[in-house]
Parts: sequence; structure tokens; C-alpha cells
Amino acid sequence: LMGTLAFPPSSAGFVVGHAGLYQALAMFAVAYFIIGMTVLSVCAIATNGALDAGGAYYMISRALGPEFGGSIGIMFFLANVCGSALYVLGLVEAVVDSFGIPPGQKVGTGVHVLPQSYWYELLYGTVLLALCLLVCLVGASIYAKATFLIFLIVTGVLGSILISFFATRPIEVPIRLPHFNSSETKNGSFTGFSLATLRDNLGGGYGVDYTTGQMMSFSSVFAVMFNGCTGIMAGSNMSGDLKRPSYSIPRGTISAVLFTYLVYNLLAFLMCATCNRTLLQKDYGFLRDISIFPPLVTVGIYAATLSAAMSNLIGASRILYALARDDLFGRALALAKKTSASGNPVMAVLLSWLVVQLVLFSGKLNTIAGVVTTFFLLVYATVNLACLALEWASAPNFRPTFRYFTWHTCLLGIAGCCVMMFLISPVSASASLGFLLLLLLALHYLSPSSTWGYISQALIFHQVRKYLLMLDVRKDHVKFWRPQMLLMVQNPRGSARLIDFVNDLKKSGLYVLGHVELQDLDMLPSDPLQPQQDSWLSLVDKLNVKAFVSLTLAPSVRHGVRQLLFTSGLGGMRPNTLVLGFYDDTAPQDGLAQHPAFTSAREDVPLGFPPLRAPTAPKLLSAREYVGIVADALKMLRNVLLARQLESLDKAWELRRAASPPPAIHVWPVNLLRPDSARYADTCSLFLLQMACVLNMARAWRRARLRLFLCVEAGAMPHAQEEKLRQLLKDLRIQAQIQLVPWDAVTRLHWQTRRGPPGGPLPAGAAEEEEEEGAVNFPANATQVSDEYVCAANKLVLEQSPAPAVRFLYLPRPPADTSLYPLYLHQLELLTRGLGPTVLVHGVSAVTSTQL
Repeated sequence: LMGTLAFPPSSAGFVVGHAGLYQALAMFAVAYFIIGMTVLSVCAIATNGALDAGGAYYMISRALGPEFGGSIGIMFFLANVCGSALYVLGLVEAVVDSFGIPPGQKVGTGVHVLPQSYWYELLYGTVLLALCLLVCLVGASIYAKATFLIFLIVTGVLGSILISFFATRPIEVPIRLPHFNSSETKNGSFTGFSLATLRDNLGGGYGVDYTTGQMMSFSSVFAVMFNGCTGIMAGSNMSGDLKRPSYSIPRGTISAVLFTYLVYNLLAFLMCATCNRTLLQKDYGFLRDISIFPPLVTVGIYAATLSAAMSNLIGASRILYALARDDLFGRALALAKKTSASGNPVMAVLLSWLVVQLVLFSGKLNTIAGVVTTFFLLVYATVNLACLALEWASAPNFRPTFRYFTWHTCLLGIAGCCVMMFLISPVSASASLGFLLLLLLALHYLSPSSTWGYISQALIFHQVRKYLLMLDVRKDHVKFWRPQMLLMVQNPRGSARLIDFVNDLKKSGLYVLGHVELQDLDMLPSDPLQPQQDSWLSLVDKLNVKAFVSLTLAPSVRHGVRQLLFTSGLGGMRPNTLVLGFYDDTAPQDGLAQHPAFTSAREDVPLGFPPLRAPTAPKLLSAREYVGIVADALKMLRNVLLARQLESLDKAWELRRAASPPPAIHVWPVNLLRPDSARYADTCSLFLLQMACVLNMARAWRRARLRLFLCVEAGAMPHAQEEKLRQLLKDLRIQAQIQLVPWDAVTRLHWQTRRGPPGGPLPAGAAEEEEEEGAVNFPANATQVSDEYVCAANKLVLEQSPAPAVRFLYLPRPPADTSLYPLYLHQLELLTRGLGPTVLVHGVSAVTSTQL
């Protein structure tokens, strides 16, 4: 209660003297509306779990995370520090008004014995602050007893003041303006209850504040008045010292707010009905003159202001101690962690006292009132934001026992705080927000990770779930198609560059790293994948790829890939493209150990993965099973990419070398294993073009140039084919250089194998096979494609110079006859042998659009 009744009752005289009764009541209503909404949020958070030291900082940091918590904690610490200095200066002003030697006199008379000057007033403030320090150093128990005693004193003073308004007869109060014109004297009047006096004081009449010489306005008066209401956090700041904070904070804070609101409004009305404006504006200590027992008023003013100063000092020390204990600022606050044997954070108290002492050099009460008010309003807005985030996140564990709040009250509190911040001082508000932003950025990049739980994750989950439900696959349109990749990785040690390459191919789509563990859960005591999850997530972080991780147990790799294709993703975000490394006899190389992300890191994250398979060790996957995985994916209408020798792709060197010409991407959108059905506009060819274009659109690959190869035969009107292909590229908005490649010598080998000229009859049985297998785009006459022809096609691709950074080739469907799987894989191996980084592509869905 004493923290909330921060200013002495005479501060109400300052407010109504300048603002008038109507505006004063409006100020109290606005201030207490903002405070009331904030109190509801404080009570909700305080009753949702165990509170520790730090008050509002603890609530905000545990709700919004260390960045918001740390930055607001610093600002709340500074607000309490400045508030403590503000109240000390106010107490000094009251002491000087009572006991100071009037200006112009060298020797005082009576009780006026204290010299007045900047340095003397600084000395008085230092002595008073030292008294607050002694109480705070002893500990929370003596502070609680002291504030309870002060509460009794202030309650008695309030009672005597209320009686004085009725018991005192009208009097004239001489007023000497002490700081600016010592010869000027005016009389203020206590008229007793008078309707005329009340009417004179209803409207505003802003004048000069005689303590600073500044002209008052609504915003400046509100700033000073609001500081008398900032003690609502006094109880929550002591959360670490309370036995039952979740019980005491709501009851104590709400009671204090209601009590002080009634007291301020009652005093404002009584003053406006009994005191003229001169008395209210020119003598902030007029209550002593009209009191039935003046010394009691003086004691009450001193006690209330001293209590507020102590409250802010001990609150600042608790916030500083909580910040230090959480290690958000590292060694900078290490000293503040030290406590006494009883647990009192003595070093935090001393550091807070030192900062308050520095603030005292400002010298004038109203000089720092605007800054303090802005800081407090910003803290209150963030408390409301924390409660709003918890409410909107709909987390099951947010179950406060205090239920008298909604997200509407939180929003009103935030809006009220922000509006009043800029109304009071746009400059201070902008500077405070800028300071907050700098602290947020610094803590985001420099502070250690915490285990408190981040509300951002809960809010993201809430929003993602909502938008996933809205992402209706029935409304998908080819214009907005994007690749959503599932890359199967056996061991990341041998796939670092492939993982990075596929990250460039995803074009802001879904990217999933899949892994199959060949074990049987029935034979294991627990799931072996859980301990591996952290290693995979660390891998994603270190490689800086935007990917999810999906691990599964299965009796075979083929079954595991099926599981991942069926279950990976959610709603409209499911993998539509399967990416596999190539199946060959090349010995795997540990590219992860040499990756810059790990060679420069202090922790060896790759040690979480097993060593690579030895070259002589048997493979976990047979050739038949590998081709079966490709066939399964195509049956499930998934596009397929087979990546060969991608680990030899040095992207950094290829894309950043200064030599001319720029790096190239070679694209062969024709089925080289089926020259008799070579087309450039089928679904698979267009998908291949799309994937090459997507890679070229990635930021790292924009310097590369697409080269599209058009295979032509003699007498086939190559220029007409080229023009047709060029028009297709224009319609698809794909910029690529078209290069004609004669391949009569290569196709001749194909027809020789088939034992017939182009367009002539097929060998016996071949026609039936063609008709049977044509639907799958790879005929059963795979046995008719000779190794000689495939090697010639490989040589044709290899001869196109200069060598590109990567090649995209057409991937035929696997044959329907599973006995031909090894032959199919053998032909793919011959086709891509020695080509360097190569991607074989087969698309099953339309992905290009010529529409706007």
C-alpha cells in the first residue's frame, strides 16, 4: 500500500491547482485505468506459478523469453532507480521548504536553519538516501516493519487532513516565492467549503511551477501525477521475499490501488472546494498551514516520500539481483549475485544505491519525472503484452487462479500505456523504444539460451496450426507450386554438400531430412531415435539450412522411405519430391569433418554420428531395393531426384571465382535412354526445366547461366525445333541459352541395337512390350539399349564444354519388370559416369504455368 501511495497527499494539490477538478479527475481516471488493466495482468501471471525474485522482470522474462525479459528488466531497474531519486528529491524539497533558510538571508530564524543551494540540497539527498540504504541493507524484514510503521503514520495523517478540511476556519496563507523572486509575496486563501471556490477550481489554469520555472501543461502535470501511482509493482518486486507471492500480490495490489484511487479523488474534491488556485499552485506544502496539527502533516509527508524512495531502491536491487542470477549480461553483473548469509542481495543493493546517487545530480524533481513515467509505462505495457501472449497462446499450463482478466483488458492496458507515453513526451517515448530495441537485439545475439520456455514458440505453434488448417490442398494451383523436398540421408558425414545443395533447390518450400534406422523396436528397451534427434538438429543449425528432421525405425530402408513418404509433413505441407544420393561403388568421403561450419566451431557436433561405412563393408541397401524406392515414390506420385557426385561440388569456388565465363548449369530435358521418344514438352521435361530454373533463382546461384541442349538429327529441321523451344522458354519466363547438339552418331547405335531403322518394324515381341510398357514411359525393351549406346550418350554430354557446375538430366521410369532393376541402374551409372555433379530428374506432376 505504501508503495502505491507513492507521493504525499499534497501532490493532489499540485495536480488540481494546475489542471482543475475536471481534468484532475480525468487524469486520475486515465492513470488508474491503465494501472487497473496492468494490475489484472500482474495478478494473472502471479497466480500462474511459483514466483521468484525480480517481480515484473521475472514475470516478463519467463513469459516472453530472455530478450524481452532482460531488456525490460534493465529499463525497469532504471525506472526504479530514477523513481527512488525522484522521491528523495521530493523529500529534500519538502525538508527545505520547512527548514530551509529563505533566499536572500544569510542566517535563518526559528526552525529555518538549513542552507539552500544546489550542493547543500545534494548533501541532504545523499543523507536521506543513505538512510534508505541502511534499511535495505538490513533486509526485507526490517523494510516490511518500517513500511508498516510508515503506513500507520500516513493513515493517521490522512485522517487528520480530512478532519482539518472541516475543522479549520478560513485563513489567509502568505506565500513567498522562494526560488525566483524573493521579494514577491502573495496570499493564498483557505476559504473553507465554498461553492465559489469550487467553481473557480473546476477548469484548468496551468501556470509556472515555482520549483523549476517551467510552464505546466496537461502532459507535464500528468507525468508528475502518474509517478504517484507507479508503486503498484512494489509488492511484486518483493516476490522473492514473500512467503506466498501468488496469494499476497493480487490481494495487496488490488486493495492498494482501490484505496489510493479513492484517497486521491477525495482529496482533489476537498482541495478544490476549500482552497483557491493561488494557494494550490504556489505552496505545495499548504496542508501544514490548514492542518489542526501541522507537525503531523510534515511527518506524514516525510514518511510517505521516504517509504516510496525505499520501495524503489529495494525494488531496483531485487531486479538487478534477478538479472545477475539469470546471467543474461554475463560478467557485467556478476558482482550483483553476491548475497549476505541471510540471503539479502547486499551487492545489488549497494550498486542500486550508487546509481541512484548518480541520478541525484540532476537536482530537480520534475526534471526526471517524464523519463521515469515513460519507463514505467513501457514496463506496464510489456507486462500486459506478456499476459496477452500467454492468453493468446492457449497453452494448457496457463491456468491462473485469478480469472478476472481477458485478452481485451490486456490490449486496453497496452494501448493506454502507449498512448500516454507519447502524450507525455514523444521524445522520451521514442528514445525509450529505441533503447528497448537496442537491448533486444543485443540480448538476442549475445545472451545464452535459457530453459524457461519461450512464449514465441507457443504463439508460433498456435498460428501455424491455424494456417495449416487453412492451407487446403484442394485449392492448390500450379501457379504457386513449389518443391517440397524429402532428402534421404544415411550418414550426414558423407552428405554435407548434398544437404546444402538441396537447400538451394527448395525455393522456400518444405525441406525434410529423412533417415532410416534399421532396428526393431520390439527388441529394444527404448526408442533409439530420441538421443539422435539433438545431433540432427545441431547439424541443421550448423549447416544453416532451413530443414526439418524426420527419423524412423524400419526393418528395411525401402520400408522406412515408404513410411516417411506417407507420414512426413502435415496438411498442405507434405513432401512432393524425393531426393536420393546415387547408388554406386564410390567410397564415401567424410565431408562433414572438413566443412567450415564444423572446422571453426568449438564443439565437434559431427561426433554424434557414426563413422562412414568402410569401402569394403557391405551396403545396407541392394541395387534392387534402391530402384524399388524410386518406383515406390513414382507410384505415390512423388517427383524423384537422384544426385550423383554432389559431394564434389565446391559451390563457393564455382560461384565466386572471378574467371570468365560465369559458371553454368547444363540442362538436358530429353530422355537420353529413349531417343525414339525424345520430347521437350512432356511433364518430366518441364519439371526438369523448372528445377534447373529454381536452382538458378536461388541467391547463391543467380550468377550462374542456364544452358539448354537441344538434340537434333539430320533432316529434322533443327531451326524450327529451336524456335519452338525458344518460344516455350519465353512462355515459361525461363532465361536460358539454347545449344543445338547433333546426335545422329549416337542414335544410330540405338537403332542398330534395335535391329531396325527409325519408323521401321520392331523385332518380334518388341511391339507387344512397347504397347504394354508405354504407359510408364520406359519400355520393356530396356534390354535393347546397349552399353555402347549409353556410353556414346555419356560422351555426348561430357563433350559439351566448358564444364558446368552441375548438370540436370532426364531420369526415365524404372521398368515394370523388377528383374530389370539392376540393368536399369547399370544404365544410369554408365550415363552419368564422369559427368561430375549431376542430378537425374523425373517429374510426375505439372509444375509450370504460362498464366498470370
